[in-house]
This record gives sequence, structure tokens and C-alpha cells, in this order.
Amino acid sequence: MNDAAPAPTPAPAPRRARVRAPELIGKGGWLNTGGKELTLADLRGKCVIVDFWTFCCVNCLHVLDELRDLEEKHRDTLVIVGVHSPKFVHEAEHQAVVDAVERYEVHHPVLDDPELATWKQYAVRAWPTLVVIDPEGYVVAQHAGEGHANAIRTLVEELEAEHEAKGTLRRGDGPYVAPEPVATDLRFPGKAVTLGSGNFLVSDTTRHQLVELAEDGETVVRRIGEGVFREPQGLALLPDGKVVVADTVNHALRTYDPETGAIELVAGTGKQWWQGSPTSGPALDVDLSSPWDVAWWQGRVWIAMAGVHQLWTYDPESGTVEVAAGTTNEGLVDGPAAEAWFAQPSGLAATEDRLWIADSETSAVRWIDTDGVVHTAVGTGLFDFGHRDGAAEQALLQHPLGVTALPDGSVAVSDTYNHALRRYDPATGEVTTLATDLREPSDAVLVGGDIVVVESARHRLTRLRLPEEAVQVESAAYRTQREATDIAPGRLRLDVVFQAPTGQKLDERYGPSTRLLVSSTPPELLAGGEGTGTDLFRELELNPDVTEGVLHVSAMAASCDDDPANEYPACHVHQQDWGVPVKVTETGATRLPLILAGMDG
Repeated sequence: MNDAAPAPTPAPAPRRARVRAPELIGKGGWLNTGGKELTLADLRGKCVIVDFWTFCCVNCLHVLDELRDLEEKHRDTLVIVGVHSPKFVHEAEHQAVVDAVERYEVHHPVLDDPELATWKQYAVRAWPTLVVIDPEGYVVAQHAGEGHANAIRTLVEELEAEHEAKGTLRRGDGPYVAPEPVATDLRFPGKAVTLGSGNFLVSDTTRHQLVELAEDGETVVRRIGEGVFREPQGLALLPDGKVVVADTVNHALRTYDPETGAIELVAGTGKQWWQGSPTSGPALDVDLSSPWDVAWWQGRVWIAMAGVHQLWTYDPESGTVEVAAGTTNEGLVDGPAAEAWFAQPSGLAATEDRLWIADSETSAVRWIDTDGVVHTAVGTGLFDFGHRDGAAEQALLQHPLGVTALPDGSVAVSDTYNHALRRYDPATGEVTTLATDLREPSDAVLVGGDIVVVESARHRLTRLRLPEEAVQVESAAYRTQREATDIAPGRLRLDVVFQAPTGQKLDERYGPSTRLLVSSTPPELLAGGEGTGTDLFRELELNPDVTEGVLHVSAMAASCDDDPANEYPACHVHQQDWGVPVKVTETGATRLPLILAGMDG
């Protein structure tokens, strides 16, 4: 007798566009596969997520974290493949990609694509972009930016059910092969500070700890915070002797007391800040987003909030946090703090009359004065970088992560992707090179007449004498290598494509659920259509006198679970910034589609 219930009839498979996925190719080869070259044929039968990322991009790092739970839960049916698609010249170096994969604990295969070959085949326009491929090798969805984890989880579960029923799903281990671990005292250290004892405290980022080193900068005295921190970065000594720590991936600030060893959470909820969340209030009730560095200035802790392109402050007296500068728009705009734009601020250094800022994605050194006005010392924007000394208005850096105030009023710059220590002197307006042949320097601290550099990719502190004369280097200038989109002169229709995920709808309960911001570099490129609106489309008017430039587009959409019986539906925010290089030609397109979520049809 068989009393088992009859098998349920499979639900009809949802209709999706049938676009064959292009092959995955890249001159740098594969990482995390044990030396094997992968093809899409090797992945047939699996659900595949292709993650186009670059390691400079904090939004890409957020997506890596968003995908970890999905990767673990569906490990026998899902393969995530990272396609590393560089923005900066340094990111096209193979060893730099190898380092980044270890640094950020990427536990899936990664294709090193230094020439953006696969990026072009998939018509990607933004970092990060996620493409979902079904077990039969067809592209079924594309998502740009952050906040899509829930939608992708739902889609993967649909694909599993659909292809299990069809017999086209293959379960079992994926192609990931873990690399051999390397033993060093530090592993990709981020920032450092000197303690009252003369010892160094270092954020040992990849090992999720702080490490106290003796005055020699080498001998380990103690390790601190195992199981507490996640990729800690910035450190700052407070007047009471405690150290405030930017607990970056936990989206939090903590204090560490070197005398007692006590660690205390002082700001952040552990959740990442999203548009619409509070921007001030009790510090333990307000979400933060990837705080990267901290500094004590004007009686408060200033926070380089890399994840949202802003500066925040934390007041230990009142126990509150608030936004101090920046709009969350990514770019380089000076002026009053509330109107300024930053691009992943990652380093801070305080003097009496100014707070220096390493604004990494614009390859810039900037500062804010005591009147709350933001200025740029070196740097021009998101896409120009290099290694060039001389007058500040024409000097070039490459993704600096640290700044250090020097006794003479100048500032040392940890010019990370140039592997150099640079110096900007506001008295002369000149940029010089102090040292080269470092490896991804990310911070530096003064000790007497020496400067101790955090060589992140050499996993050590390196002590240098501050040279009286600058090092001479050969100049190099670069621009981010992405093909320009040909557009026709006159009117251009901009469409941001967004389809609410299965089981969700746009959240209109409290007004418009979408936002679109458009600007350009140079500003003269647009004769009309710039500014902020709530529609995800815009008619742009191009200036006939400007033939090339970059369109800056920022889009946000909020969707909620579509269940009338649920009084408190779960809601999700999807957002992305694009910088689209364009060239005006008579045969160019009159429509520019950008995919936030879905497929452009």
C-alpha cells in the first residue's frame, strides 16, 4: 500500500526573455578555481550570477556582502562568478586583483578581465552590475547597483523550481577552490594610530581585528576584538585616551580602551543606511554606511562615510550622530557643506583650522574649513587620475586612501594606487612625491622625524625618514577606459529601466517611490533636463557646442511586498549611480536606456 501524497503539479514556468549569455573571457585568467579555466558550458545546469565589480568601489563591496547569505544557502545549485572589471590602471594589474580577492574574502570564482572584454559583451554600464543566467545558459535578469539581494533570491528560487521540474537543474559542488592561506602577522592592514605608550595600534582588516605592535612597528604585543569587528579601518585617539574605531562592514563605530581592553559600541545599528533613513539622532538608533576613517576635530568625531559619499559626526557628549557634509551624490562639487559632493571619502586628518579628506574615487585631496565650506586642493573628478607632480591644479593622484597632517602645514597623501607617498603644500600650491615603491599605502602616522606608512598589500608598517627634497618621478596621466556611447545631437530620451521583483510593487504609500537625478561633466553638455525628479525617465537637451562629456545619473526605487493581508510589508530600496561617457555624433542614439533592475525590451 502506498499512502504517499501525489506529487504536486509544477507551476507553469514564468515567461522570460531568451537571450543566450555571452562567453566569459578575460586576459587575466581565473582565480579561485585551482588553476582551471571555466566556460559557461562548465556551469550548465547551475543558476549563475555574474557579478561585475571592481575593488575600488565601495558599492561593489556592499554587493559582495549582500550575496554571501545567498551563496551559502544555495551552494549546491548556485554559482556566483565575479568578473573583475577595472576602473583604475592599478586595478588592471593581476596581482592587485589576486590581493583584492583575498582582502575581501571572495569565496567564488573570479575572472580577471583587465580589458573589459566581458563587460562589453554584456553591455554593462555601471559598477556593480549583476546578471542572472539560468541553468540552460540564458540571461534572465540584470540589476545595477545595490539592494537587489531579495529580488535575486526570489528569482533563484523560481529558477530552481522551474529547472528541477524540467530536469535541467544540476546539484552538487561548484567550481570554487580556496587558495592556500598565507601566514603573516598582519593581513591587509588599513589604518594605524600611535598610543600614549608609543606603541602602534593597527586595524588588521582582513583578519577582522586590531593589533597592537611595539614601538619597532613589528613585534606583536596583543590582538584585540576577535569576533567583534568586521573589516575595521579608521582609528582615532580621543582626548580621554580611548580609540574610536571605524568598524566598516558592521556599519558601526566602537571605542577601545587600551588601559582596560574594553570595547564598546557607540554608534550604528549594524544595518546599512539607505535613502530615506534618519540622518541624525541617538547614535545607537541611526544606521551608518561603511565608515572608513575617523578623526577628532572641533570637539567631535568626524566620520568619512564612504558608503554614502558624505562626512558625518559623532558627539560623545550627547551620544548623537548627524550628517555634516555631502548630499549622497557621488562626484566632486565644492561649496557649503550641505551642497558639496564627495566620492567615497576614505581618509581624514585634522589640523586646527581644517579637516583634510582623501576623496578616493575622484583621486582628490580636499578639505573642509571651520566655516563648513568644502574646498578641493588636488583632483578634478571621477575619471581623471595619474601620477603627476607640480602645480596642484594640474597634478594627478590615483585613488588615495589616506592623508596625514605634517608639522609645516602641508599634508602627506597615501597615494594608494600609485604605490607612493605624496605631499601637497598649501603654501606653494605644489604637489611632490616623497617616496615610491610602496605597495598600496593606505595610511601613515608621524613618529618624531619619521613617517610610518601602512603598506597594506605588503602586510606591514614601513618607517621612512621625511625627505627634505622630493623624489623625481616620470609623469603619467590616465582616464578611465570605457567606450563612449554615441548619442545624437538635440533631444535625448533617458530611460532608467526598473521592474519591481516578483511579488513586489512600487511603494507609493507615502508619495513617489522613485527618484532620478541627472547632471553632466562638463555642466555645459546639458542645455536642459538636469536636476532632480520623481520619474525614471527624462527628456534631455544636449548643447550643440559640446561634443563629448559624461552624463551623471543617480536613480532610486523603493518596492514593497505586494500582499494586501500584510499590514507591515517588507520594503526594499534599489539604487545606483552611473557615469556614462558620451560622444555626440549625427548617427548616434536618441534614447539612452540604463537598467536598474530587469531587462530593457
